[in-house]
Amino acid sequence: MQIWSSFGDVPGDLGPTVVTIGNFDGVHLGHQHVLRQARDTAVDPAVPKVVVVTFDPHPIAVLRPEHAPPTLTNIETRLRLLETAGVDAVLVIPFDRDIASWTPEEFIDRVLVSALSARAVVVGANFRFGNRAAGDVALLRTAGETRRFVVEGVALDGGPQVWSSTYIRNCLAAGDVAGAAEALGRPFTVRGVVVKGDQRGRELGFPTANVPTPVDGAAPADGVYAGRLTRLDTGETLPAAISVGTNPTFDGERERRVESYVLDRDDLELYGVEVEVAFLERLRGMVKFEGIDALIETMHGDVRRAREIPGRDPAGDPRRGRELVPRRTGCPTSSTTSAISYADGCTPAGCWWSPSSACSSPYRQGSRPAGGCTRARRLSGAQSRPASPSVSPRCF
Repeated sequence: MQIWSSFGDVPGDLGPTVVTIGNFDGVHLGHQHVLRQARDTAVDPAVPKVVVVTFDPHPIAVLRPEHAPPTLTNIETRLRLLETAGVDAVLVIPFDRDIASWTPEEFIDRVLVSALSARAVVVGANFRFGNRAAGDVALLRTAGETRRFVVEGVALDGGPQVWSSTYIRNCLAAGDVAGAAEALGRPFTVRGVVVKGDQRGRELGFPTANVPTPVDGAAPADGVYAGRLTRLDTGETLPAAISVGTNPTFDGERERRVESYVLDRDDLELYGVEVEVAFLERLRGMVKFEGIDALIETMHGDVRRAREIPGRDPAGDPRRGRELVPRRTGCPTSSTTSAISYADGCTPAGCWWSPSSACSSPYRQGSRPAGGCTRARRLSGAQSRPASPSVSPRCF
């Protein structure tokens, strides 16, 4: 994938393109739907290249910094996810107040026509652009009639829920990492270099790898989670119990951290190693304990519960959705528990999920391109979050 950091980086002989535009923060299922539509359009040999136009920093961080949302992905992670989604090139526009002042017509002429020779533009149906967000899909279509490009506005479908970065941030703020994973199509992750902490975990029998929470990035609500830790130097992935917060049991600690205890391991030397921490399921909220014994007893319980949550192949290709998912059977007994089972011979690789009235054998054999199976998922009782995308089950 080519990455262009300015208009001057774009090759003069680029040729006709399919362009999609947006912040793509998180590269969630809604974004992925738009990208698939763009790739489908690029099957036409006359417009073979898919180009994403994105912005760094986030426009709100420039125009209204006091209201800037925490980002789900930094620009490096965003680019990596766009590459795995099959994008050919990305133009990262360094957003500033000058660009913010462009009228929609200026943006179209400078970016879509002059720089990228767009022949098709695929965007979310709610896409807005230009000074004071004056441009929309209808304006794009009108402009395309005289500038030789067609426009498709794609609904960011999520059944009753339209997938959005805001929705995912709200899930994380509530500690609903499973809901965030549904919308992302993969578990939410935090990356960082392991720093030396106060080593209380080691003294208690639970040595942890400590990563500061991102300064401008999103993180789950304070609490304890089941998940996994991946060493980015070796690629090794390990199951973990993860604490997010400030350790309220111990006075004087105020720095918010992500602390990962790798299950049943006390021999790891991770200081200075960059790791990725993936959040699978919330175990409990953060508690201030009256004494160390109560804390240790609860931590043993956390580890037991984290061990009960197995996952998929940790080496899975993110384009195929090979992510950690609880392996359960039978109908759910609470509003936040899903019923998941696998048909014989099926693997979790490459699957899109959708609501189903059945809660057994949701995989269908015989429709498994790229080694994936079709999975159905249901929540029972009063739903605490929207159901999965209401699209036909399919592998991709």
